[in-house]
Amino acid sequence: MATYEYLCSRCGPFDVKLAIGTAPKVYGCPVCAGAARRVYSSPGFALTSHAVAALHDQEEQAREAPAVVSEVPSRTRVPRHPHPALSRLPRP
Repeated sequence: MATYEYLCSRCGPFDVKLAIGTAPKVYGCPVCAGAARRVYSSPGFALTSHAVAALHDQEEQAREAPAVVSEVPSRTRVPRHPHPALSRLPRP
C-alpha cells in the first residue's frame, strides 16, 4: 500500500492509501464528496534514521557542488594480516 496525497479545492489536502500504481488522477473528497486532484510531493524521509538522512543530504550536496581536489591522493597501502586459520592449513 502506498499513501497518495489529494487536494480538494474546498476542504484542503488529504491522504489516501491505495495499492501501488492504482491511484487515479481525481479522487472523491471524504468530507464534501467533491472531485479532488492528485498532488505530487517529495517522499517522506521523516521515518529514516539520522545516519541515513545525513548520507542523503551529503549525496545531494555532492551532486550540486562536488568536492574538487588539486592532486591525486597518495597511495598508502594498509598492511594486510593473513587470517589466523591459514597458518594451520597443510603446506604442499
